[in-house]
Amino acid sequence: MTATGTTLVIGATGTTGSRTAAQLTAAGHHVRAAGRHATQVPDTEPVAFDWYAPATHAAALDGVDRVYLIPPVGDSDPATVMLPFLRQARAAGAHRAVLLSSSAIPEGGPAVGKVHQALPDLFEQWAVLRPSWFMQNFTGAHAHSVSIREDGIIRTATGSGRVGFIDAEDIAAVAVHALTDAHAPNTDLVLTGPEALGYDDIATIITEVTGRLVVHRRLSYEQMRDRLTALIPVEFAEMLAGMDRAIAEGAEDRITDTVQRLTGRPPRTFRALLEREMRRSS
Repeated sequence: MTATGTTLVIGATGTTGSRTAAQLTAAGHHVRAAGRHATQVPDTEPVAFDWYAPATHAAALDGVDRVYLIPPVGDSDPATVMLPFLRQARAAGAHRAVLLSSSAIPEGGPAVGKVHQALPDLFEQWAVLRPSWFMQNFTGAHAHSVSIREDGIIRTATGSGRVGFIDAEDIAAVAVHALTDAHAPNTDLVLTGPEALGYDDIATIITEVTGRLVVHRRLSYEQMRDRLTALIPVEFAEMLAGMDRAIAEGAEDRITDTVQRLTGRPPRTFRALLEREMRRSS
């Protein structure tokens, strides 16, 4: 890896942003950690940043040469705020951008797919990370983990569909490579863990590792959409429920070698992640 100047990590307190910032600083890179409240992230320079407050953008970009982009959460059309920012970043001297997207969203697709499509014309050095579903969705403060803790239930509309769940640490490791390697990937990278699992499998593994019975309750698309609509805007609820339906139809039943190829080590299994979390909490 080559030395870099300053890397702006947007969403630096989030699931992948915090891990990317930590791995960058551990490797000796200078990180500007961007978030709405300029929260202090260890060994970084905090800066206030809000996608919807353009007045915060210039200070965040000052002296930055690389940017890790986490789209605004819950926005069904993030290109509206992201593309002006990216043009400003390029004009300010940033020459590499790494965008977090999703394995479910192709170039030119809905939501962040439009930003993916625009990125190569804005930056000569770029990458789009398209990870599968996060293993961390079942730990911490995420929706599935809350229902697991409260009810012992995982609710999805995925049926028996399988997903190549990935550890956010492995996503961050690829992000660091994409941000700092001498040669930018200049492509999109589909990231998965080492195995494709159904949500029934996930429930079984959680039960075996934790000793607490967890079951997968299968919902229809309409039931899932309505459940989500109580929590988030309807357009986003429909999109997420639609992603579950796509999983049921086999859209995410795949694994890739991208983590191994770019980081030199295999991606972590879901069982290994749970066992690590159990050790940390004991």
